[in-house]
Amino acid sequence: MFTRSVVQTLRTAVPRRALSSTRATAPLVSAPAKTPLARRNVSSSPAVLEGQEPIVAVKEDIKIPYPDEAEFPPGDLGHSMEGPDVDVGRHTRRTLASFSMTDKVCVVTGAARGLGNLIARTFAESGSNAIAILDLDKEMAEQAAVDLVSWFEEHGEAKKGEIKAIGLGCDVASEDSVKECFKTVIDKFGRVDTLVTAAGIVENYAAVDYPADRFRKLMAINVEGSFFCAREAAKDMMKRDAKGSIVLIGSMSGAAVTPYNASKAAVRHLCSSLAVEWATKNIRVNCISPGYMATALTRVILDREPELREAWTSLTPQGRIGEPEDLKGAVIYLASDASAFTTGADLRVDGGYTLT
Repeated sequence: MFTRSVVQTLRTAVPRRALSSTRATAPLVSAPAKTPLARRNVSSSPAVLEGQEPIVAVKEDIKIPYPDEAEFPPGDLGHSMEGPDVDVGRHTRRTLASFSMTDKVCVVTGAARGLGNLIARTFAESGSNAIAILDLDKEMAEQAAVDLVSWFEEHGEAKKGEIKAIGLGCDVASEDSVKECFKTVIDKFGRVDTLVTAAGIVENYAAVDYPADRFRKLMAINVEGSFFCAREAAKDMMKRDAKGSIVLIGSMSGAAVTPYNASKAAVRHLCSSLAVEWATKNIRVNCISPGYMATALTRVILDREPELREAWTSLTPQGRIGEPEDLKGAVIYLASDASAFTTGADLRVDGGYTLT
């Protein structure tokens, strides 16, 4: 999600208001004479406008490690459940029934707060009464499950006892931890119908400076964690010969550069591979690639590097950072039967960022 956190907009950058649906034609930077690239008039270097510096440049001195727990505001879930901008409630008008999550058992990793917590609550909003919240912090996961149930009951959106939610401590980078958690979910609810892998970390270091232990941790959580969880969910679905939906949370960064982005590119390709392998089992695997979202994690990053907000906003055609709520429709589409013939898709929710 933090593709350009190591990328600084230069003073010569085209302002956001100057963005156009047509790209300026720039002379190619020619390859050396007599090379195959030169003969085909193709360049391996970025095209730039004559007389201008490149619009963006890598700033290798910007290092953003994953925040410590103390940096997160206490009780901040990373999304809003109050106020006029939040539309939560039962449908009272005609709507497409296939978007409903009624009678589905939903598992969400990284769901104690942030996008994962929003997704877990969105499943409850869309009709699911059986939700498992997995997170590295067991106490936070348990509290998140309690808070989810109490919010819907207190706001009249569910009868007392109607929604069952459990919170489990799960280290997605540990195969044994994942197996144990999925066994608990199946013992409690009988099955897994839907999985969303929202657990992940983000850091930025120049590749030559990236500490080996942190790189291994990045890949273990973002890539191996996604695989371990998807595999356990698929095992249950196959055992029951039942259809299911798995949604991996990638990032628009998977289409760009830096080691973090490589981990998200791996998630995207994992999605494609599993989608093909499990298609005949009626198990769909899709990916959501969010852009810059104003989650609790993002706010911590922006508190450290306030100049990034302007840079991110200026590089997004819609002119704003996304709100976590912008993902609700996307996740319900891919998790529900509304996307019954959609598998292997990468749905980017980034305000047009990757198009420019």
